[in-house]
Formats: sequence, C-alpha cells, structure tokens
Amino acid sequence: MTLITVLLRYYVAILFIFFVGRLTLFGLYFERFSGDDVNYWLSFLYGLRMDIILTSMLFVIPVLVLTLAPKRFSTMSSVFIKYYFAAVFVAVIYLENATLPFFAQYDVRPNYLFVEYLEYPKEVFSMLFADYLAEFIVALLMIAAAIYMYFKVTADAFLKIFDMPYWKRAAWFLPLALLLLLGIRSSLGHRPANISDAMYSTNRIVNEITKNTPYSIAYAIYANKKYGQGQLLDKYGKMEVSEALDRVKKRLNIESDSVISPLSRLEHTHFKQPQPKNLVIFLQESMGAQFVEAVGGEAGITPEFNRLAKEGLLFKDLYSNGTRSIRGIAGIVSGNFSIPGKGVLKRNKSQHDFFTLSSLLEPLGYKSLFFYGGESRFDNMKGWFLGNGFDEIIDEPKFKNPAFVGTWGVCDEEVAMRANEELKKLHAANQKFVSLIFSTSNHSPFDFPEGKFELVKGVETKSVKNAIKYADYAIGAFIDAARNEAYYNDTVFVIVADHNVRVYGDDVVPVNMFHIPGLILSEGLTPQAYEKIATQPDVLATALDVMGVDLSYPIMGHSIFSDKKQNLALLQFNSTYALRVDDTVAVLREGMPAQTFAYSDGHLVARESDAELEHDLLAFIVTLDYLYNNKLYR
Repeated sequence: MTLITVLLRYYVAILFIFFVGRLTLFGLYFERFSGDDVNYWLSFLYGLRMDIILTSMLFVIPVLVLTLAPKRFSTMSSVFIKYYFAAVFVAVIYLENATLPFFAQYDVRPNYLFVEYLEYPKEVFSMLFADYLAEFIVALLMIAAAIYMYFKVTADAFLKIFDMPYWKRAAWFLPLALLLLLGIRSSLGHRPANISDAMYSTNRIVNEITKNTPYSIAYAIYANKKYGQGQLLDKYGKMEVSEALDRVKKRLNIESDSVISPLSRLEHTHFKQPQPKNLVIFLQESMGAQFVEAVGGEAGITPEFNRLAKEGLLFKDLYSNGTRSIRGIAGIVSGNFSIPGKGVLKRNKSQHDFFTLSSLLEPLGYKSLFFYGGESRFDNMKGWFLGNGFDEIIDEPKFKNPAFVGTWGVCDEEVAMRANEELKKLHAANQKFVSLIFSTSNHSPFDFPEGKFELVKGVETKSVKNAIKYADYAIGAFIDAARNEAYYNDTVFVIVADHNVRVYGDDVVPVNMFHIPGLILSEGLTPQAYEKIATQPDVLATALDVMGVDLSYPIMGHSIFSDKKQNLALLQFNSTYALRVDDTVAVLREGMPAQTFAYSDGHLVARESDAELEHDLLAFIVTLDYLYNNKLYR
C-alpha cells in the first residue's frame, strides 16, 4: 500500500467523523434556523474548510515521520505513527460526542470553558455521572469499536511504507508539506483562514454548527493566552487608548481626572445616614428572568422573590455582564464590565490591588466576608477575594456536619443561615460588615434537600425550575431570619443573579437571555420598580448609594437615583461583545467588522450602521483591556 493511499485513507476518515458530528448537530437544531433567511447548507461547505484546517495540522507529524525517517528506525517510527493515529481517533470521536451535551448546555461548541472545567475534576465528574452517564457510556463504546476496527484494518500498513526506497519517500515530503500548508492556511491571500471564516451567517446556531470542535477549543486557548499578553487590538480593531477612554467616559457619563484610576470619581449619596449601613449581597447562581414572575417571567417558580419584590427596589430590565459566574461576581463586587479573555478572578494582574467592595469599605471600618457552600478554590474565587481585601471566607470545609451537601456543596439554606449567625455576631460586637453570599443549588445536577417547598408541577424533581424554586425558598428564609435580628434595620440587602441559567438563542448575541432579576431591600427605602435598562455595576452603585455615605470609586455604572445614570448595557457572549443603548445594539466579533441591530420583541434585527455606537463598543473593549493590563482599575 503506497504512502499516499495510507495517508489519504486516514485523512478522509477524520473528515468523515467531523462531517457526521456536524450533520448530527444540523439535524438536532434544524428548527432553530430553518425559518431564517440564511443559506444554511453552506454550513457544510464552510465547515469542510474548518475540518481541513484542523486535519491538515494533525497530519504534519505523520508526514514528517513517514517521509523523512530513515529505514533503520522503521519499526519504531511505524509503531509511533500507529499509536499517534489511534490517539487522534480517540480524541476526535470523544470531542464530537462531548459536543452534543455541551451544545445542549451552553448553546455553543466546546470552547475554553470546556478546558477550564477540567481543573475541577471532583465537580465535573460528579456532574458527568449524574447527568450524562448514558452519553459517556455511548462515547466509550464508540471509541472502543473504532479503535478495534482501526487496529484490525491498519495492521502493519505503516511499516510497509518503509519498504519504499528512502529517496521516493523523501521526494514526497515537499509536495505533501505544501499541500498541508495550503490546507492549514486555507487561503492564498495575505491572511490565513481562521475561526471567523465559519461565522458567515447572521444566525449564531448555523455559525456554531459550521465550526470544528477541536479547532474551536484550540483557538479559544490560544486566544485567551494572547489576551493575557495584552495583544487584544488585532482581534477586535484598533483605537488609541486616549480616544477609547474619552468615549467610555462620555458614554457612561463619568467625569474623572484621575491618572491612577481613570474612572474613579466622588459620588454623593442620596440617602445620607448618620452611620452608613451594612451591605449584604445574596448572589443567585443562574437565576434567569424567565423564571421570575416579578420581572416578567413564569409564575409559580419564585414566590419568595415575588413577595419581596413588592417591598423593595426592583430592577425589571437588568442585564448580566456575561454568561459565567466569575463575570457576575466581577460585576456585582467590583462594578467591572467583562474584560476580554479570562475573567478578572482568574487573571494574574487582578489578584491584588483590584477594586472591590472590601477595598472600598475597609477604610471605613467594615469587615468583609464571603459565604459559599462549595469549595472556594473553584474559579480561583478564594485567591481573588483574599488577595483583594476580603477578611474571611466561609466555604464548605468550614461547615461542620451540614444536613445536606450536593455535588456543588452545602445547600443554600444552610449557607444563608450560617451567614445570618455570623452577621448577627458582628452586629452585636458593633462591627460594620459587607458580605457576599453565593448560592450553588441551581447548577447541574440540581441537588437540593427534599421537603422544603412544593415542587413545580410537570417537571422532573431534579430540574432547573425546582432548583430555582429551592434557591428562592432559601432567599425567603434568609430575609425572614434577618428580619428577626437587630442588624436588619442597619443593613442594605441585594438579591441578584450572576447570569442566566443557560444563554441560548439564534441571534449573534441573545440579548434577552442576559435578562436577570435584581432587588434591593433596605429599611426606609420606598418600594418601587425601575423599568429602564440596568447592569450589575448599576446595582452595585445603587446599593452603595442606599447605604448612605459619600464614596469615591471606579464603578462602571451609576445609582438609579443619579441623573448621571445611562440607559445602556455591555454584554459579553463568549468572545463576542454587544453594547445596547436603548433599543439599538452594536455587536463586535473577533476578526469581523462591527454590526448594528435594532432590539425588538426579544430579538436582534439588522439595521443601518450606527458608526458612533460601534466605535464606542470598540472603545469599551480597548478600555477594559487597558485598565486591566496597566492595573488602573482601583
């Protein structure tokens, strides 16, 4: 069997696996794009281009070895290539199988998040066996069958290649290398093709189907490393930092002359108090607005939040920073929009001297605490909180004999009750405090104690809706318990989600799936509903305002009681950014020109370009990157 025949057989086999994976996604999600005015069949053509790029990369090593290795190393070389291809087939088949549950959960192909979660094997494998055991077994069976057939068909085919005269094998090196180079570049132009070439449609699902999973993962890792080195502008565009800062300040209506903290300014409170209040934030994992009747969602899932919404300041049109908890934490603890690449909780330059509630209130004598039912090492929360001024972390290892511990940690009610006890002690000692409580229940596989509330009818017990209803039960239990304590009247309570449960949709950025609930409770605060657009930084600024003290800070938002408040939101969806101002939305994707849409009935509709808004969106991205890399967010 000739060198070319052998290589071509395995090249085509890998392309076929990618084709089957794409065809499966195409069939499963056909209803999501079949009604759109897009040529979705081109997904297979552009998808083939992505597959050829990746497959050509995988063939660089085999071509080098099979054409240039001397005959005296034939046995060693053939064995190496034999097992190299076996490993490739295992990886490709596994990733194509893993794409299906990942797509179902996140509405995208696997990306850097797929790799990041491997840092937490306990949580990941518990979730895997709880939710995806059948899929896992099917993948293993497919891999076993494929490897059995591979070894049976391959036999000593690679060894026989070395029977060719060396000069004939070596003569094939240059033409094969050129073909692989062309396949990898996939272009004769100045720039090689990249993942943006898969995004040919305005329908995001079609674009995701067009991508290639291994390439998507590899590109995300590469892009995140590149972002970490501050090399951002080549991906989104170029703009002078001075212009970017001016645009962001103007768009946010922030006046600041500070050099060491360009967004920092003094904000005067609208609720002056003789003694400023305490602050407690109960951050809700994945509580999307669609489950909360008080902000337009389904009835019957969050009765406690709905009850409390009538007693405080309700944010009815609130949007999360992004789609992950670390983005929500940065938004509500630091008032920071989502920076490109990894979130600030996991990046080196933000582990110290990064603005947080603790660094803001510590000079005023506040003690800061973080309560979490899981292990706070997850997503580097522990390191980031302690490195940026939080005094104490109470996480799973500090709960003695908890009554219920799920996959992701101690249940919400016990965490909330522990927080109530600790805060009660601090108040009794005349100690001011600021506290973040982070829930865990609404996270696959949706573990929560039974018998606490009436289950949602018509859904499985372990489901998103029941997990949210349990989290809601814990909210009510916490606030009711706090009301019986002396510290309640001296404290501002914030209940807000970190992000939606699952950000899915066909739009380039599914804006409606960033909609989350938010609520501020404080003794003396007139119950009201805020109907305009708000962000997590706005919620933080409003809560600080209600505390009753003048403060200087760089928060990227304003109190709703300030005439400086703007009707905008900055959203990050994977590597795509959207800037919404009123009902106009600018969208910017890596390596692609900006686009402008109208936001109507929960969807984006293409419209004529708004050049200023598009430039402002780029300005936000440049500014966020600049502030992080120069440690100027303080």
